[in-house]
Amino acid sequence: MKTGIFLFGGVEMSDAGAGPPAPTDRRYGASEVWRATEQILDMGVLADRLGYDSFWLTEHHFQHEGYEIVPNGILIGAILAERTERIRIGMAFNIVPQWHPLKLAEDFATLHNISRGRGILGVGRGTVPREAETLGTKIGSFDNPDRKDADDLNRQMFDEAMAVIRRALDNETFSFHGDIYDFPPAGIPDRGGFVEELSLLPRPLYPYEIWQAITSPPTLEQVARSGWGGVFWNNHHSFTKMRWERFAEIHAEVTGNELQRGANRALVLCTCVDDSREAAVASVRNGHDEFWKFLGPYGWSKGYMGPDGKPSPPGLIPTLEDSMDCQRTWAVGTPADVAEVIASYRSDLGLENLILFPGMPGDPYSKVAEQLHRLSEEVLPLVE
Repeated sequence: MKTGIFLFGGVEMSDAGAGPPAPTDRRYGASEVWRATEQILDMGVLADRLGYDSFWLTEHHFQHEGYEIVPNGILIGAILAERTERIRIGMAFNIVPQWHPLKLAEDFATLHNISRGRGILGVGRGTVPREAETLGTKIGSFDNPDRKDADDLNRQMFDEAMAVIRRALDNETFSFHGDIYDFPPAGIPDRGGFVEELSLLPRPLYPYEIWQAITSPPTLEQVARSGWGGVFWNNHHSFTKMRWERFAEIHAEVTGNELQRGANRALVLCTCVDDSREAAVASVRNGHDEFWKFLGPYGWSKGYMGPDGKPSPPGLIPTLEDSMDCQRTWAVGTPADVAEVIASYRSDLGLENLILFPGMPGDPYSKVAEQLHRLSEEVLPLVE
């Protein structure tokens, strides 16, 4: 089983938890943000030294609240590539509609080449209207009153942008003429003629993978049909199993071949390890509650199961006990407790790609480092 580490990459907070302050009341300065950025890089170096297979960063913008302070994971990933030897570096996720697609393709190819083929192109459609609308798109977030129209536009932009990116990365020359993107635009003069095609520089020197977050049935269909990897997170365990198996069915329909055990699918699991279950619960509770105080308003609870057996309505703020015991999206307890949850997913899903999320919003990086050690040295040996 391949095991990676995913961090939101936020500022340390002394007041994380369910109560005040409201997220938008927090504001961190340049020195605090940069200190956290350096610590994120330190965690990537540590993950490499401990033998993890991959390290995943995330892209977010304008978050003065301090939750996710890396706006360009590819740039940070290139720095990390120079400081590490073997660990693969992924984005969870580059928000494609917020990029010029050719700039994203160029930047990823640069990371991939300078890391000698260790880059992973992780892509997503976004979550936060503040970011999306400032950077040229929209997003169907739960707190966006025009969410259906916004989501339709976002999906169209994503689909066309990914077509552009793949053509640019995979071909010596390319062109694309869609409803949103037009490359090259008609009529560009060039040395006595007109530009008909473009060539991306650099292009990848190594094979590369594309992975996308799966947050809805349409996205599941699209990812499976595209041949990319699908990342599952924050879903009730039965929903995960159903969607995991549906992904394999679509792949077989498209290709005529069955997926190998666990192939093309990854599971993200939130974790906290301590000497006893009680100590782990106490250690992670504030981080769990801050996680949901931050993300609940964006509709992240739709992957949880409600009392009626159907997906929970957007806006739910779950308890830690619900996340652990009912939804099984958080593995919290002793090394044996956490290993048992991982082993159950290996049995239920044929899990071969696991991404661990061991740093909650506000956690000190000394705690994150301790968790990386304990997961590597005490938990994973029990699973293997």
